[in-house]
This record gives sequence, C-alpha cells and structure tokens, in this order.
Amino acid sequence: MKPLQKFGFLALLILGLIVTDTLSSQNIRNVSRYFYKGDGRLNLVNEKNKISFNGRYRVDKGMYNEKALQAIHHIFGAEYGKPLSRISLRLIEFLDFLEDRLHPGARITIASGYRSPKYNTDLRNKGKLAATASLHQYGMAADIKMQGTSSEHIWNTVKKLGFGGAGYYHGKLVHIDVGPARSWDEKTSGVGTDISIQNKLIGLVTDYDIYLPGEIMELRFIRMTSFPIGVKPEFVLESVGRDGRTKKITRFKPSFASTAGSDCPQFSDISQMMGIQWELPEDISPGRYKIHASFCKRRWEDMPSEISTPEFAIIHR
Repeated sequence: MKPLQKFGFLALLILGLIVTDTLSSQNIRNVSRYFYKGDGRLNLVNEKNKISFNGRYRVDKGMYNEKALQAIHHIFGAEYGKPLSRISLRLIEFLDFLEDRLHPGARITIASGYRSPKYNTDLRNKGKLAATASLHQYGMAADIKMQGTSSEHIWNTVKKLGFGGAGYYHGKLVHIDVGPARSWDEKTSGVGTDISIQNKLIGLVTDYDIYLPGEIMELRFIRMTSFPIGVKPEFVLESVGRDGRTKKITRFKPSFASTAGSDCPQFSDISQMMGIQWELPEDISPGRYKIHASFCKRRWEDMPSEISTPEFAIIHR
C-alpha cells in the first residue's frame, strides 16, 4: 500500500471509530423508527437559560448521535442518564417533522420541556396550568414557539394531522406532545377538572413505531394519577387489519423493571411503570399491531379495565 493510500485508509478508519463511538448502542440497527420524522437536524434553544443546540442528532435512518441527544436533553431540562427524565425520541422526531414541514431550518424555542412529577405538582399548587396527568412528566411534551411560524398555525397543523396533542392558549406558545390525538385551548383544556382523576386517561406506549422481528420492545404506562395500580403480568399481542379490526396473535409475559412477583403486581409510582420489555418473535409477520394490557384489583370505578398501545409496525428487511 502506498503511503498516501495508507494515510487515507487510516483517516477513514479513525473517522469511522469516532462516528461509531457517538452512536447510541440502543439504535444499532439502521431502520427508520417513527411514522412522523424529520431530516435529523434541529435548531433548539432554551427560553430561560439560552442554552442551544443546532445540528444533526440522527446520523442515519435510525441511528442517533448520543452526544447530540445529551445536549438536547439539557435544553429540555432533563438528564439523559436518568430513565425517568428521558425525553422521548418520538417527540424529538415530531418536532423535527413540524419544523421541516412548516419552516425548514427554523429555530424552536423550548419554554417548558421535562417536568418532574414533584415540579408538576408544585406548578398546580401555585395555580399554574399544569395537568395532573401531564405528559411533560414523561418526557413526551414541550411548550414551544417556532421562528417564523405562529403558534396558532402549528396548533392547526397538528390538529389536521390527527397525531399527538396540541394545546393553544392564544399566546406566544403552543403545547405539543406525542400522546393520543387531541387538541384544546384555554376554554377546553380540562385543567383543574376531574378529566384525569382516578387514572381515567391511563395509557400504554411503545418506544418505537417501527420494529424488526426479534428486537426488544420497551413499553411504559403514562398519564397515571392515582396509585397503587395493579397490572396483570400477561399482555396480548394483536394484529390490526386494514379495516381496523384486531385479532389476538399471542399472549406473553413481559419483563417488568420492578419484579412482578404475583398474579396482580402492584405499582406505586411512575418509575415502576416504565422499562417494561418484550422480545418480539423472530417469526412475526410484517404488518400493524397493538399490545393489549389489563388491570387487576382496580380501586377506582373510572379507571379503564384494559387499554392498548397505539398501532406500531413490524417490517422485514
């Protein structure tokens, strides 16, 4: 090998090691993970402390730059290394999607990102508009404004998509989340009412929208307002047909972060109801699916007896 060729080879090798080192080890399979995604670049700033990030957070289809994600968490007021305050990748991708669609390259200002359950409670006690079941507590919501685009326009765009939540109080900010499809304003927000008491709005979500057979799926419960909660330790995988009808495929017992230990394990806080894992079957067919979970020893009449995740897709490569 000639000296120049050798130098070029070494340079590429070193560059490859640098890139590999910055990728999240949880995203080593290069597959697009979300139904709503952007180009992998964001320009963000925290409204209060002016900490900013402007660059690429996704290296390829489904491979993420871990250092960039750490910086983005800092802007959201979250700690990347703590699972409870982890910002949803689905939210990051959705904000990127909206920016690309409405004003490519625009700076997004984060006025409120992650809120710990305690901080969220403190806001409510001070009379602030903070819902009891707020998705800010799950790293799934942000109050934002976008350079060159009115918050009302963002609100209307999300409403038309039929994906995620959008709240607009006729001010400079708009609330965006990646929970169930819904919208509200200052007259219809439901904050301060019994809209979410007794776990009325409890939900279950997956970490990705798109999976390959044999991958480990991570699930978490969201929008809990009352504890303890009993969860049946056996879930159901259902296929979703083109007509929207579901069909049971299999029952399975996922791995809970907290030891289940009984036929009706009881969970006492948000942290215990996350980090639920299941390895998808290697022989699972491509298509759309949902996962169904049921509750046991329910203490509240308004709490649903069972819930399902939003649809997710299985693809084959």
